[in-house]
Amino acid sequence: MGMTGSVVQSVQYMLIDTGYLSDGADGVFGSGTQSAVRRFQADHGLDADGVVGTQTMQALADASGREVPEESGSYQYSMVMDATAYTADDPGNSGITAGGHRLTHGLVSVDPDVIPLGTRLYIEGYGDAIADDTGGAIVGNRIDLGMDDRDEALNFGRQNVVVHVL
Repeated sequence: MGMTGSVVQSVQYMLIDTGYLSDGADGVFGSGTQSAVRRFQADHGLDADGVVGTQTMQALADASGREVPEESGSYQYSMVMDATAYTADDPGNSGITAGGHRLTHGLVSVDPDVIPLGTRLYIEGYGDAIADDTGGAIVGNRIDLGMDDRDEALNFGRQNVVVHVL
């Protein structure tokens, strides 16, 4: 939910071709697209979770006669997450992640029930990252992005980000 771009638009075209979507291909993965994906998945013996992972993407491509978009092959799935930022020098922070590393840009805190520790990620607007830490307030679809300095973290504030699980 919430993803935008050419890969989403390609998925929407495949859903239109297979008769699961009639709203058009605007490149925004909203509730109508998610509902169409769930119906497609249920009808094709897939886990009807509304997420277009590798299996769903291939099944859509096969059913529609279209190619799997090249951009989709580099990650397993994506999600929109509520993001904040933190630094090694924040009060109450030891500066060492749960993975045993000094916190720097590229190391992030996650809920390990959502994203397992050690998972490689690409976060739009942030870059490559590793899920290497946990935090008491990081529960569900929340992520805390490691920053190199406090000003950078404060400037980031709180915002939604698209997280691609590699």
